Amino acid sequence: MRQQPKEPFNLTSTRRRFLQFSAAFASTVALGSCQRSISNDSSSSQSSSDNLLHIYTWADYSNEEVYQQFTEQTGIKVIADVYDSNETMLAKLQAGGGNQYSIIYPSDYMVKQMIELQLLTQIDHTRLQGLDQLLDEWKNPPYDPRNTHSIPVSWGTTGLIYNTEVLQSEPTDWEFLWREQQSLSGKITLLDDVREVMGATLRSLGYSYNTTNPQELETAYQKLQELKPALASFESFGWEDRLIAGDLAMCMTYSIIGNSLPTEHPHLKYVIPQSGTSVWTDTLVIPKTAPNSNAAYTWINFMLKPENAAFAVEKLLFATPNKAAFEQLPSELKENTNLYPTSEMLAKYEGIAPVGRAVDLYDQYWTKLQSI
Repeated sequence: MRQQPKEPFNLTSTRRRFLQFSAAFASTVALGSCQRSISNDSSSSQSSSDNLLHIYTWADYSNEEVYQQFTEQTGIKVIADVYDSNETMLAKLQAGGGNQYSIIYPSDYMVKQMIELQLLTQIDHTRLQGLDQLLDEWKNPPYDPRNTHSIPVSWGTTGLIYNTEVLQSEPTDWEFLWREQQSLSGKITLLDDVREVMGATLRSLGYSYNTTNPQELETAYQKLQELKPALASFESFGWEDRLIAGDLAMCMTYSIIGNSLPTEHPHLKYVIPQSGTSVWTDTLVIPKTAPNSNAAYTWINFMLKPENAAFAVEKLLFATPNKAAFEQLPSELKENTNLYPTSEMLAKYEGIAPVGRAVDLYDQYWTKLQSI
């Protein structure tokens, strides 16, 4: 099979993200028992229901200050539930358990899948203000041309976060994992994500994240076999306290937690591998079963306002696709290349794209790797 060509990052090559974040962030989603009681009280009036917005999102996007600001501006209260992967979210919706949600935060590749499954409402752009403020790369994304069913809300990278008190030398690239695996044995975690882990390994070998070449995939699997004895675990979340304490030295993670965790724990540092990594976009969608589409449009408009988008960036430390919001950010954020990589850095990054039938090979190698 011919190798899939390597492509530099741009939003004309799609990307997915299995963002599975720390349970520590989940504590921010509870907005008070009074709001919970409203949603659970069968005697609540229709007018009360009209002033509630149920959101289904990633734990790292749940921030009480952002929700409170929305409520102050609109009078609509937010109730947020969180999921640990796009697949968990999709399974809940398909099982009929997501009928209470009016806003959901799927990643780019999942948007495409949800459109194919006819789960999403077509966005009425006449009800939105601020779409013209999106950066050009996000005005006509390949996963959802012309943003017909979704509105981009954030983007970021995948990289490594490490404890500088445990690890004296900076890990500048993926290859560091293999070069230092003896000294780091038992102190490394990788994401519990086949495409991210295989992709990083493929990249360390000079291959594409999205290769469908069986020989390249086998080579990546063999290389991961070499590293497996040094791993503490495959974990996408739940490792933070151990890294902070020094029980772990380094973890593979996404840029939101990679950028936010060091703000409270300065002995931690996030790095993006020099040879290249994956880049992702997360979005806002309205499911067809949304009970309060009016509140959903109000939320999207709230997030499109530059001042609100900038506020969310400062609180959550994701990169925004909103040009006007970017301009409002303080210089230390705009100039932070871990948050906003330079064009030279982005040229080495790839979106994780569908690999067709090769997905079976990825899954087979992942199952074998997990069983070692």
